[in-house]
Amino acid sequence: MFLYFLALGVFAMGTSEFMLAGLVPGIAVAFDVSLAQAGYLTSAFAAGMVAGAPLMAALSRTWRRRTALTTFLALFVVAHVVGALTTSFAVLLATRVVAAVANAGFLAVALTVARQGRGVAVLLGATTLACVAGIPGGALLGRQAAFWTVAALCLPALAAVARVPDTPAGGTADLRSELRALRPLAGVLLLGALVNAATFGVFTYLAPIAGRAAPVVLAAFGAGCFAGITAAGRLADRWPGRVITIGGSLLLVGWTVLALVPAALVALAFAQGALSFAVGGTVITRILRLATGAPTMAGSYATAALNVGATAGPVLAGAANPFWVAAALVAAALAIAVAGRSGRPAGPGRPSRSRRP
Repeated sequence: MFLYFLALGVFAMGTSEFMLAGLVPGIAVAFDVSLAQAGYLTSAFAAGMVAGAPLMAALSRTWRRRTALTTFLALFVVAHVVGALTTSFAVLLATRVVAAVANAGFLAVALTVARQGRGVAVLLGATTLACVAGIPGGALLGRQAAFWTVAALCLPALAAVARVPDTPAGGTADLRSELRALRPLAGVLLLGALVNAATFGVFTYLAPIAGRAAPVVLAAFGAGCFAGITAAGRLADRWPGRVITIGGSLLLVGWTVLALVPAALVALAFAQGALSFAVGGTVITRILRLATGAPTMAGSYATAALNVGATAGPVLAGAANPFWVAAALVAAALAIAVAGRSGRPAGPGRPSRSRRP
C-alpha cells in the first residue's frame, strides 16, 4: 500500500509538470512573452529537479521517510498557490523552480523505496495518468485554474502520505561512498538524459504544433505514456537491453517520420508516447538496480539525469525542428546503448553482459 500512497503524490506532481505543455500558448499571451520564453517554464522546472534531486536527497538522507515526503509535498503546494496568484512572469518562473526542487526531493525518496521494475512502474504510471488527465485539462482550464487544481489535488495526497509508516531513510554507507558507487553508471545516466531530452523537446511544443488538434494529440500521447510504462514494468527487469535497443530504434523511426510528415502526428502520438516512456522507464529501473552501493542517492541521480534531458530538450527543440532534434538525440542514445553492450567484465555496481542496456 505504501507505493500507492507515493503514487498519489507523484500523480499530483506529474499533473503540474506536464500541464505546461497545454498552457504554453496561453501563458505567452497572458504575460506578453514569446512562445520560446513561455517554453522555458518547462526548462526551469527540469533545471530545478536536476539541482534539487541530489541536493534534497543528500539533505534528507538522515530524515525519516514520512518526514521527508510530507515536507516536500507541503512545499510543492505552497509554490502552486503563489504561482496561481502571481501576475509576474519572473515570479511564476521562480515558483516553477521551487516546485521542481520539492518534486525532486519527493521523487528521489519515492524511487529509492520502489527500486524494482514493477515498483518504478507504479510511480511512473501515476505520472503518465497525469499526462492523460492533466495535459488536456491544463489546455482547457488555463493557468490560474490549473494551478489551483494542482494545489487542491495535493491535499489528499498530503493527508495520505502523512499516514504512512515513519520508517528510517535506510542505508549505512556514507555520502562519499554512495557517490563513488554511482560513477560507473555515467553511461546509463547519459542514456537516460538523451532519451528524456528527445521526449520533452517534442512534448513541450506539442500544443502549438498540433494547433486545434492539441487536446486529442496530448491525450493520445499521455495514454501512450501510460501503456509504455506499464509494459516497461513487466519487461524492464527481464530484458532491459531489448527494451532499450528495440524500443529506441522504433522511437527513432517515429520521430524521423514526423519530421518528414508532420501531419502524421495524430496517428503517431500514442506510439511515440508509449515508446518514449517504455524506454525511459526501463533506463530508470536499470539505474536503480545497478546502484546497490548508493541506497539513498540512486533515486536522486536517476531523477537528475532524466531532468538534465528535460532541461536541454525544450531549449534545443525551440531552436530547430523538434522532431529532427528528437531523432538526433535518440540516435545518440542508441549509439551509447550499443556501445554499452560491449564486453566489459561485470563488477560491483556493473551489470553482466547479458543484462547491460
